[in-house]
Amino acid sequence: MTSRALVLFSGGQDSTTALAWALDRFETVETIGFDYGQRHRIEMECRETIRAKLPALSARYAKRLGPDHVVDLKALGAISETALTRETEIAFAETGLPTTFVPGRNLIFLTFAAALAYRRDLKHIVLGVCETDYSGYPDCRDDTIKAMQVALGLGLDRRLVLHTPLMWRDKAQTFALARAIGGEPLLNLVIEDSHSCYLGDRTTRHDWGYGCGHCPACDLRAKGFAAYLAAPDDTGLIP
Repeated sequence: MTSRALVLFSGGQDSTTALAWALDRFETVETIGFDYGQRHRIEMECRETIRAKLPALSARYAKRLGPDHVVDLKALGAISETALTRETEIAFAETGLPTTFVPGRNLIFLTFAAALAYRRDLKHIVLGVCETDYSGYPDCRDDTIKAMQVALGLGLDRRLVLHTPLMWRDKAQTFALARAIGGEPLLNLVIEDSHSCYLGDRTTRHDWGYGCGHCPACDLRAKGFAAYLAAPDDTGLIP
């Protein structure tokens, strides 16, 4: 079996960087996205833009970027009632988790991705989760991903390898990784065309990209970019 991968690609900073990371390593890279009625659905349009622009950045990307798959998971949004799936305040709930936490989202995403990978004969699944500077989402933790790899392998009776290249990288290091992988062109693509803002705001351009500038996702991205600018070459990382 050739070196083939499936990337969970939302159109955000992390998944865009993870996609570039995968394109650097695997012979064929397919992508999967999920429409779950997210408040920031603009990310679905951003992912199309990014996929369209990536091949122009590198002949390798043009050769390796494979088909895209979009899964309708609006049922997840319907039962979630979170700040990412309805117009409500972004705050911290009594559980201590932010109201943007969509229960089980990454577990469900990975299950659908694994089912597709099984059908498409793709051994590797790449996702851009991290627990370095995340929002406390339990389904982004390294232990969760490792447990899912075991469960999916058992349930499908096939070895799948889950890759999380950003797991121990903060946002500054993620910006640096994008630059290390694809130079200024890839970094600029991440800044200009990826989307992180929970409110789906793409009317205001900041130095780190588009967003409302005050939601938790924008705040995290802004602080990360500022830290990246302070030491853009001091990544301490191998892409």
